[in-house]
Amino acid sequence: MAEVTLEMIRDAAKVLDGVARRTDLIYAPKLSTYAQVYLKTENLQVTGSFKVRGAVYKISKLTEEELSRGVIACSAGNHAQGTALGAQQRGARAVICMPDIAPIAKIEATKSYGAEVRLIPGTYDDASAYALKTCKEEQMTFVHPFDDPYVIAGQGTVGLEILEQLPDVDAILCPIGGGGLISGLAYAVKQLRPECKVYGVEAAEAASMKASVEAKDKVTLPSANTFADGIAVKRPGDLTYQMVKTYVDGIVSVSEDEIAAAILFLIEQRKLVCEGAGAVSVAAMIFDKIPDLHGKKVCCLLSGGNIDVNILSRVIYRGLQASGRRAEIKLSLLDKPGQLAAVAKIVSSCGGNVIGVNYGPGLVDTALASCVLNLQLETRDFAQIGEIYAALASAGYHVLSNA
Repeated sequence: MAEVTLEMIRDAAKVLDGVARRTDLIYAPKLSTYAQVYLKTENLQVTGSFKVRGAVYKISKLTEEELSRGVIACSAGNHAQGTALGAQQRGARAVICMPDIAPIAKIEATKSYGAEVRLIPGTYDDASAYALKTCKEEQMTFVHPFDDPYVIAGQGTVGLEILEQLPDVDAILCPIGGGGLISGLAYAVKQLRPECKVYGVEAAEAASMKASVEAKDKVTLPSANTFADGIAVKRPGDLTYQMVKTYVDGIVSVSEDEIAAAILFLIEQRKLVCEGAGAVSVAAMIFDKIPDLHGKKVCCLLSGGNIDVNILSRVIYRGLQASGRRAEIKLSLLDKPGQLAAVAKIVSSCGGNVIGVNYGPGLVDTALASCVLNLQLETRDFAQIGEIYAALASAGYHVLSNA
């Protein structure tokens, strides 16, 4: 832990001046009814992610001999772009190893900075193993995405900015993947404002840091299957694990549906586009994961905005379902004229809107003259869905399921 110092973080801030953007801190009054919430918009950072801070600072500290051998990194996409940019600025060759499931937008953006991209089958951890092997074989200089003191110091500049922009902040919510961002941020914050709480937020399907802290030893997950690819890490770093144990006040996790709902909220209410990893802090606020925040002044860190447009529509739909804005109801009813109109009238009387209809024959254990009607509804919230469900049941319809 002594490898990272406040002096390093302050030096990183000087190096990054004019390279990384000092991102805005935006008040978000509609985000919570129980806390005063601000958003640190690293999704609007150069390259669309905070990762540029750590990568550029690390590369700025490399010797000419290290640069001459070329740099290599592994990344799901955001560290890739930061490393590529840093190498481009210093005229060095860059090889980036990315999992083949990485979003196309991140792959193409990395190539645009002049880097050679190698797609590796599997997850981030598979790309990491390949990068380390290649680094040794080709004698390149490795730029770790999180478990490096210079990378951590670069990420820590986010903490300095938050304290300058919101000096009386009570708590900061920060995404966790490998732990580089929260390590640097928490270290800086605890040195300058120790009373400020720092909480980490992970995707439930990739909560390796939470599992490691609870087990009191680093844990390797069998999988990290989350659309929040920026934090899909199966095992935390050695240095980051120690720093999180020391400086972070707690870690919570959020589900895929909760992350999708947070992305939808940010688009609708704040006109901000975030990737899954970038929105987990907001998901923790929306779904009240940390009760200690009630009545507090809170900063949610939006760590990145590089979401693949090819999955954005699916994420939005999941977000609508998770927030009660979309519903699907399946009914079993007699196959006779007027049934659809009668059902639609009940839905309409409750304020719902039918946006999709699918009709099919009855099930094996239902009457021969029956049919199954699937309705896709546009709704206001879960309370309204309950009203529609109850109204249909009260009218004598057999509701097979609702979602």
